[in-house]
Amino acid sequence: MDISVHRPGELTAADRVAWAALQASAAAEGSPQLANPFLAPQFALAVGRCRRGVRIAVVREEGAPVAFFPYQRTAWGVGRAVGLGVSDAQGVVHRPGFQWDARELLHACGLSIWEFDHLVEGQKPFELGATGAFASPVMDVEQGYDSYLAALRQQSPRFTRTTLAKERKLARDLGELRYVHDERDPAALDTLIAWKSAQYRRTGRSDRFARPWIYHLVKQLFHTREESCRGLLSVLWAGERPIAAHFGLCSPTVLACWFPAYDPEFGKYSPGLVLHLRMARGAAGSGVAHLDLGRGDKAYKDSLKTRQLTVSEGWVTRCHPVALGYRARRAPVRALRNTVLSRPALFEPADRLLKQMGRLRQSG
Repeated sequence: MDISVHRPGELTAADRVAWAALQASAAAEGSPQLANPFLAPQFALAVGRCRRGVRIAVVREEGAPVAFFPYQRTAWGVGRAVGLGVSDAQGVVHRPGFQWDARELLHACGLSIWEFDHLVEGQKPFELGATGAFASPVMDVEQGYDSYLAALRQQSPRFTRTTLAKERKLARDLGELRYVHDERDPAALDTLIAWKSAQYRRTGRSDRFARPWIYHLVKQLFHTREESCRGLLSVLWAGERPIAAHFGLCSPTVLACWFPAYDPEFGKYSPGLVLHLRMARGAAGSGVAHLDLGRGDKAYKDSLKTRQLTVSEGWVTRCHPVALGYRARRAPVRALRNTVLSRPALFEPADRLLKQMGRLRQSG
């Protein structure tokens, strides 16, 4: 393979166009997972402005780009997926039918290991290193919102009926509902971030927005308006006040759901669920095929989904002492986390403890 490695700022405009074109052609050829905006050049470039070590490998055949591999690396040659921890789609963006040798690619990138936790389907050379596969629920609106709602009514009749009833009650109690699919006011994003940070603290989770790089990444992507990746802030209003909001990334065919939150004062109305139904309608109207809710076992995701994709986690390694040491250190932590998350008997007590700790921190 003819492989060249570039810093984000070194990627030419022609290469960025070619990258986006590969995503579009993959979607047209039946590989919609590669059209995810987390795999777009804009996401990698944005992370590169917030984090060190971002690199992009470009694979060429006869001088023309056929694949792009974004990654982050340390000085020791440890590689991770770009934005690992907040990215919901990872892998090589390539032309249909292209195959590669994983270890040859790692060698060209100067990596001893490459870690991933949301590897999309169809990445066979990397899938050999997968240690687990996980569902990523999807709201399918390719046939339109009415078709999605009909499917939802069939598979989850009680949930659908209850959510729509809460939407009507919300309007009666608080005033006319207004939904803005693409809100451009930065103040609305600040409101969402405040809600989400409070939710993290309230439930005892680590506040992602307390990490400067994540905060600045979201702020930057809010202003990204490219066709292959644009920040999309959606807000649900009741009367004169916002009650729920969501920020995600959107490509022509995929809305990647990312940061949803709502005002807890109105939690009894389930405004987050009402917002997601409005998002589905708005996405369908703009030509989006599906909303990817992201990996994770959440009741609201199971209720809203009409099908699911699969993402994998693991690592691809070369025979190198750094790779062996890194994997030995990371594997037990990852295995313990997945065991707790997958077993209600372990997860539920842990979740209660985290919420108790969150309440204690707030009261203190």
